[in-house]
Amino acid sequence: MILKFDQTDRRILTFPAVHPCEGISPATLLSSLIDLSQNICNYQSKLFATQRKNARETIRQIGLLLLFFEEIRDRGLVLSDSALLCFSELHHAFQKVQFLLEDCTREGARLWILMRCQLVASHFRAPIRAIATALDVLPLNLIDVGGEVKELVGLIAKQARKGKFEPDPVDEWASKQVFSVLDHFQMGVEPDSSLMKRVLDNLEIRNWNDCNKEIKFLEEQIGFQCSDCDEREVPFLSSLLGLMSYCRGVIFETWNNRNNDQSDARHSIEALSCINREDFRCPISLELMTDPVTVSTGQTYDRSSIERWLKAGNMTCPKTGERLTSTELVPNTTLRKLIQQFCVEVGICASKSGSRSRDVARTISPGSPAAAEAMKFLSGFLATRLVSGSSEQKTKAAYEIRLLAKSNIFNRSCLIEAGTILPLINLLSSSLDRYTQETALSALLKLSKHTCGKKEMIESGGLKPILAVLKRGLSLEAKQMAAATIFYLASVKSYGKLIGETPEVVPSLVELIKDGTTCGKKNGVVAIFGLLLHPANHQRVLASGSVPLLMDILSSSNNIELVADSLAVLAIIAESVDGTLAILQTSALSTIPRILRSLPSRTAREYCVTVLLSLCKNGGAEAIAILAKDHNLMSSLYSLLTDGTSHGSSKARALIRILHKFHGTSSSGMTASAVPCERPVHVR
Repeated sequence: MILKFDQTDRRILTFPAVHPCEGISPATLLSSLIDLSQNICNYQSKLFATQRKNARETIRQIGLLLLFFEEIRDRGLVLSDSALLCFSELHHAFQKVQFLLEDCTREGARLWILMRCQLVASHFRAPIRAIATALDVLPLNLIDVGGEVKELVGLIAKQARKGKFEPDPVDEWASKQVFSVLDHFQMGVEPDSSLMKRVLDNLEIRNWNDCNKEIKFLEEQIGFQCSDCDEREVPFLSSLLGLMSYCRGVIFETWNNRNNDQSDARHSIEALSCINREDFRCPISLELMTDPVTVSTGQTYDRSSIERWLKAGNMTCPKTGERLTSTELVPNTTLRKLIQQFCVEVGICASKSGSRSRDVARTISPGSPAAAEAMKFLSGFLATRLVSGSSEQKTKAAYEIRLLAKSNIFNRSCLIEAGTILPLINLLSSSLDRYTQETALSALLKLSKHTCGKKEMIESGGLKPILAVLKRGLSLEAKQMAAATIFYLASVKSYGKLIGETPEVVPSLVELIKDGTTCGKKNGVVAIFGLLLHPANHQRVLASGSVPLLMDILSSSNNIELVADSLAVLAIIAESVDGTLAILQTSALSTIPRILRSLPSRTAREYCVTVLLSLCKNGGAEAIAILAKDHNLMSSLYSLLTDGTSHGSSKARALIRILHKFHGTSSSGMTASAVPCERPVHVR
């Protein structure tokens, strides 16, 4: 009978209470009321950082009513219809109380609840008034309980009716202090940290871990506001987020959560990918999707586009033409996260009907003037700590930078302007501790995604220590991050050339591909992909023996993304005749068509076609003849004509023409060499 909600199922300070159904049995309703009352009473032992008086009084009143309900149950009393109606109203009010108590004790939401102390107090007042109304009309004279119990219920009704549910004076004081601190930040004045420390103590936010939970909660709330397209609260939430980020870095110097952070850092090592951005575009609007949803045929579209399609009376899938068995739109959360991550990392804004993506735009700007100034003060503090702090303080400062720069473009720019890159490079060069090395490099990796960060890193001499970690890092995780950093640095043409000219780079990446974890292999492959964007590096990659390694991945790996990335690298290598020759020395002509048939990833299949097309153009008639014997190849190519992107379809169409031409010349008695190619090569 009691509704079960995880905190992920509802937004904070929302109360999805429902009335019991009309046909519910009295015994079931009474039992559910008792369970609800007991659950509410259990909150007596939990921490209320705010609203202590209101919560205590609410729990006390419901605890007394619990005695009333239990006596009715124990005596097996029969309830009248009017009593059942009152109990139904009580059940509805009790649900709201339980939701409210859950929110007031929610981990990470203490500051947010404090800053809404007036609103939260009114939320306490509303269900208590509803309880008072229900008790006023309750026909107690028809319920055969003792006189003392009836007097108790009457007393509770009176108290509920007249009780004052106002914010605690200490909460009002604390919220005023927070507003004062935010005003200081907005005016560009760094506030007295001891004042904020008193507020945090009052909220029992007493260590780094507690503060970090508050930050995660505020980030979640900002995300909700943006996804709902209702950003009225975003400036205020951003101000609170800036304040708590400042407190985490400046006030809580003791790092009480380091062990967990080490584990978290290793689990969050990012794996790069040669993602085809065409997969992120809606097939209808051709714009980057901001709210991708999947229809019954398995195709994914931007919600606004497919909804317009359906409202126009269309009941077929726009891409496949199949009739939709259902109009249900299933959110594709995985793809949405990938699109958001892609947009943040490359510093662009996704487009939705000509408007900028709110999720990315909010990371380019600070959200509020107070948040901007708080971030600037914090960046300066962390830069100073990196230069003059103790070893532990330097490591903590690097970790703070890693967190702040992870997915926020404005934070990256502040940290770079504050001068954090050079001391991070020095920390990386001097570190003999595995975790410090990982943390410093992780911070540099996040900053390397910013255009100014790349420039500052190269000009500050950061390339040499990063390459040293790639070759001789103290952990595999550090080597993986070094490869990822190289990928971002290589995206600048002149830097890619400089990195490629360093003799140890490509062999070290090949070694990572050979011996690394799946994440390490992916980062190594994608770093080579970045270097190959500069033609001068092609021969170096070929000479490293990377082609056989990539083919081994195609033959043995079950990781679709790693296979797709390897195919992306092979597609670039195959563009040259020398690259084609190296690929044809392997089993590519049998392996790649098999992958084309078996992989569900459209991106991987399009890379397959790109490689095969280059092999035909550069490999000559002998390569074409082998592919022409594969009777299953044509069906795979034709499927891409309808299912692929415009780029993939054109590649498939070109390969089909070559194969058709070969079959035509063969059947007419012409020699196979009549098929044009740049330079025939011997196929193994």
